[in-house]
Amino acid sequence: MLNNPVEFLLLIPPLLFALTVHEWSHGYAAMRLGDPTARLLGRLTLNPLAHLDPLGTLLLLLPPHFGWAKPVPVDDRYLQNPRRDMMWIALAGPVSNVLLAIVLGTVLRLLPLDSVLESGPAATAAVSMIAKGVQLNLILAAFNMIPIFPLDGSRVLTGLLPTAHAERYRSFDAYGPMLLLGLVLLGSLGGISVIGFIVSPFVQVVGAFVTGGIL
Repeated sequence: MLNNPVEFLLLIPPLLFALTVHEWSHGYAAMRLGDPTARLLGRLTLNPLAHLDPLGTLLLLLPPHFGWAKPVPVDDRYLQNPRRDMMWIALAGPVSNVLLAIVLGTVLRLLPLDSVLESGPAATAAVSMIAKGVQLNLILAAFNMIPIFPLDGSRVLTGLLPTAHAERYRSFDAYGPMLLLGLVLLGSLGGISVIGFIVSPFVQVVGAFVTGGIL
């Protein structure tokens, strides 16, 4: 991305929007389940500045382009069934990204692409951002569903497992960030992208489906 400044700049708006919708959805789900923490802390907003993490944003700009947004705070003391409700709160983020990808993919399908692309560089840039939005949202959804803490998939799996197994699984949470970082570095430095192997098929299949084969 850094070798192509134009492509990189076109990536920023859809990426910020995808991250913002993802985090807002966590906060909204938490509020609906009884936890007002995100709302009280000003995180129940679609302003991307409220969700950006300075370090996560900086690292996203540097190879291997692995960054993160500021996690939405959740206080499980407000939840009637913490393990079950945390599962729904975690799931809200990836689901919102899939829904956003469907909306953007539908826009691509409805656009008269040939005439739009011939109308000038501004229109071409807009179409490119929509297409990148589809891909980025699907990448975020698939990546976050990997069942490694602190990703959303770990909380979803915790909610699905029987109580005894869930507690044993959560005992490994402390190792999750190091495992995740190891997988990222393995893909970046070793050329063995386990994360890409997991995420790419979902992005390709669902991306082709929601855009009618355009992607």
